[in-house]
Amino acid sequence: MRYFIVGFMGCGKTTLGQKLALNLDVNFVDTDLYIQEKYQITISEIFEKKGEDYFRNLEQQTLLEIIKTHTDVVIACGGGLPCFYDNMLIINKSGISFYLDCSIKLLFNRLSLNKTDRPLIKNLDKVDLFE
Repeated sequence: MRYFIVGFMGCGKTTLGQKLALNLDVNFVDTDLYIQEKYQITISEIFEKKGEDYFRNLEQQTLLEIIKTHTDVVIACGGGLPCFYDNMLIINKSGISFYLDCSIKLLFNRLSLNKTDRPLIKNLDKVDLFE
């Protein structure tokens, strides 16, 4: 069975996914880490050099590749992955999805600590980030 964890950036998809995979004794894949390892480039660098559209296409290709090559797996999806193209439909047809939710305050605190690693928020001040 494939288990997909979706939710906003910083909500804990990777941490929860790793623990869930360990408990279920299945593989774990984080789509962002998968992309970074496969292409030897950070997500921020992809955004800077190729743009968001390129990244979103790469993200969908990655999703399809992971589905094709893994059956018993927990997949932590990048925060924006379910929002583009028909990715959420693909996810729901390919396994079980879980939406991981957390408070705005918790997200703000977590994202404030590592804004520079997140291209969509790295240039936001604290007020804009909280909004």
